[in-house]
Amino acid sequence: MKKDIRQIVITGGPCGGKSTAVGWIQTNLVKDGWKVLIIPETATEFITGGVAPWTCGSNLDYQKCQMALQLEKERLFRKAALSMPDEKILIVCDRGALDNRVYMNDEEFAAVLSEVGQNEVELRDRYDAVYHLVTAAKGAVEFYTTANNEARIETPEQAAAMDDKFIDAWTGHPHLRIIDNRGNFAEKMQHLIREITAFCGCPSMVNNRRKYLIRYPDTEKLMCMRSARKLEITKTYLHAPEDESIWLRKSGSGGHYTYMEITRRWPVSEERIEVERRLTAEEYLRLLQEADPSYKEVTKTRYCFAYRNTYFQIDLYPFWNNRAIAIVEQLKDTDRKVEFPDWIDVVSDVTDDPEYKNKKIASLF
Repeated sequence: MKKDIRQIVITGGPCGGKSTAVGWIQTNLVKDGWKVLIIPETATEFITGGVAPWTCGSNLDYQKCQMALQLEKERLFRKAALSMPDEKILIVCDRGALDNRVYMNDEEFAAVLSEVGQNEVELRDRYDAVYHLVTAAKGAVEFYTTANNEARIETPEQAAAMDDKFIDAWTGHPHLRIIDNRGNFAEKMQHLIREITAFCGCPSMVNNRRKYLIRYPDTEKLMCMRSARKLEITKTYLHAPEDESIWLRKSGSGGHYTYMEITRRWPVSEERIEVERRLTAEEYLRLLQEADPSYKEVTKTRYCFAYRNTYFQIDLYPFWNNRAIAIVEQLKDTDRKVEFPDWIDVVSDVTDDPEYKNKKIASLF
């Protein structure tokens, strides 16, 4: 039996609803046939047990311990998942390895990375998806409280600033979703469940990727966006049946990459299903031998940033010098208007324009 084990992160600013979200995920994903495993928040475990930055010798001493425990918990949960008879297993991390990046300066973070023998790209992209729950301090301040978590000590103003920093820490992840406070709390949880259900391949909840043609942006301004990330991406289409599209994606920066195989299907229901599978470098190289020669390998530069609780991906292609593509992920039943930074010049929405479909772009040169 081939197991489908996925690992996701639930993150966000203080009082964003993470603890409640974990219960919602467990209840709803079980209905879809998933075994749900929950990795508790490491910081809360440590602090309530008496281990904290202010009880350790230094903040760096504490952060090294927390990162080591976080990674060890994840390793053991995955080991346990591999031993289980269930075919589909979802591992849910109440915060992930990059969350405590917020509580470190650059020198401390570099020391922690050295301690665990990893780099930032590896830590960020070890998870299949990341869901950021915006703090109640941004848009629902009347519900912000510290009463339900003794490890939470931030004021609403501090919580809002922290929320931005958590988004910054995860910016660059290929499947980052920001769940804001529009509507009431139940609607927020429903939004989260729809996003996760879509990620897990439910055709009735598929995401709607909005694509916009924009004029070639000022890359210096792009990199001036709060903690923007620049990625190099290579996309290769493989031979596939008529009702499927399969491609490989190599993504990363600084010589560190992650590899994915993505399959998109259009079954009889006409609802698109998209499934991602993480690959090793060896698997990626082997699958490259199955490339479809009808489509060229496409290399592009992607700039990722968050703006007003929306996660943007701007793709620059080497064969265009006057235009680019902006991508925003949202569910198909969401009518929310996308707000762009005023220095990005949007030409048109090309989501349904066949000239800007991925396969068409891959055949342009």
